[in-house]
Amino acid sequence: MLNSIRPAIATLALMTLLTGVAYPLAVTGVAHLAFPDQAAGSLVRDDAGQVRGSRLVVQAFDGDQWFQPRPSAGDYATVASAASNLAPSNPKLRERIEQASVGHTGQAPVPMQLVTTSGSGLDPHLSPEAAAWQIPRIAQARGLPQAELLRLVAAHTERPLFGPAVVNVLALNLALVDNPSTSSP
Repeated sequence: MLNSIRPAIATLALMTLLTGVAYPLAVTGVAHLAFPDQAAGSLVRDDAGQVRGSRLVVQAFDGDQWFQPRPSAGDYATVASAASNLAPSNPKLRERIEQASVGHTGQAPVPMQLVTTSGSGLDPHLSPEAAAWQIPRIAQARGLPQAELLRLVAAHTERPLFGPAVVNVLALNLALVDNPSTSSP
């Protein structure tokens, strides 16, 4: 019986080393060589070198003076990333939409991106239209002309090779901090 088990244990050990150690290390090494910024988390640092966030992962911003990202079913925690999967008939989705609409009665309907989660719950991008929809609130909170904020959204609109134009919410909010004409009063 030991003669039958020994090859199985040896195969298990070999495959564990190959698929559990060697292959992940090789893939990680290739990723660091080919895509060093993305493999390191696409971190965004300020002038002092402090990490402010990642270009690839959404984060929450509190207050009317900031552009808000899509809601996150996992409360913006990467460990619990997931969509809410709320159906249009679900009362919780209806409540979220109504809550997002409060204070914007004279405005066009709330863009769906601002009331529904993305598939991962961590998408850092909005459409330029969803970002522009927030401009009246931010302009009022910061005491800025809407045209200045619209210019900022346009300057931070990315047009990928495939897919629609997007705006990275972190980059947009960091531009609000870094631009003296848009700093909070």
